[in-house]
Amino acid sequence: MASPPIKSTTPLAFQWPGLDPFIFCVHHYDRYGPSAANSLGPDRKQLVGRDLGMDFSGKDGWSMYHGTEMAGFPKHPHSGFETITLVRKGLVDHTDSTGATARYGKGDLMWVTTGAGVCHSEVFPLVNTASDNHMELFQIWINLPEKSKMAPPSFSMAWANEQPRRSFGGEPGKQTHVLVAGGELAGLRGPAPPPDSWASDARSHVALATIRMDPGASWVLPRVEQGAGEEGAVNRMLYFFEGRALRVGGEREFRSKTGVELAHDRDVLLENVGGDVVEALLLQGRPIAEPVVQRGPFVATSQAKLRDMMARYQATEFGSWPFKTDEPANPREQGRFAKYPDGRVTAPDVSREAAAAERKEEL
Repeated sequence: MASPPIKSTTPLAFQWPGLDPFIFCVHHYDRYGPSAANSLGPDRKQLVGRDLGMDFSGKDGWSMYHGTEMAGFPKHPHSGFETITLVRKGLVDHTDSTGATARYGKGDLMWVTTGAGVCHSEVFPLVNTASDNHMELFQIWINLPEKSKMAPPSFSMAWANEQPRRSFGGEPGKQTHVLVAGGELAGLRGPAPPPDSWASDARSHVALATIRMDPGASWVLPRVEQGAGEEGAVNRMLYFFEGRALRVGGEREFRSKTGVELAHDRDVLLENVGGDVVEALLLQGRPIAEPVVQRGPFVATSQAKLRDMMARYQATEFGSWPFKTDEPANPREQGRFAKYPDGRVTAPDVSREAAAAERKEEL
């Protein structure tokens, strides 16, 4: 017998709670103005009165976070889990202790396996000096199983044009637009995750997707199709973060900023009943079902292993830092790219993006 469509609900604050295998998710939306003429950060006058290095104030619609010259998250360690960053607006400059560098945004996704330990910097270059620099991104932390917590650190990039998307519903203006950034959902298969990820096993049923519903749109979120011999629940959370009202399962209506835990073993009807665009993020996956012991950017399975992880960082700093500053940034005119530790460089297919923009398709 199928489960009821709604298992639980939770309000969404700055940090959204995660269901195993996810640790949490944060939705950043910062309305930065033009950058200073001689830097990629805000004008120094705009920084007066902010607690630089720990600015989560949202003053004037934006925060500096841990940055002092540039907004974002300068050099810091991670170990024992993975970070997944989907940038919907603006740009991120990435650098890490493996020597990798990147600039990504406009729908691109970076997946970092921190494993045995890595230091990285993620800062937000404000490239426009005469217009605003709005930034919107999701950062998702997904756990690693014990067997993979000492995996070598790595990162991979999925450019916006590599992530499949489809519009459901026949009537223009009343459609549901689904983008799959990872895993498989509704017949769409996202880019392959890193090899040491929990998501790399198809039996984990990990999926990351954004769902945008036009006013009046309805769509059936399909159940998780488990393979032969598979047993147990798959956790599934729908984070409704934008719009007036969403009806779920034909039963309950929710206001924005609500997380709705859904059953995995039944189709669930979603209906936009609020008169404006609704947006939601879907995270799903089979639980790792191991202890989670966390202290800041370190995630282990016991206090002893957590202490070992932190001692290893204090002794090694997870390798060298081949950059002159803790807030490295690419030149203002630099386009999007990813340079891997072995020297390989990739970039998005900008010709395809330009053609899609001309057709007014959402990327």
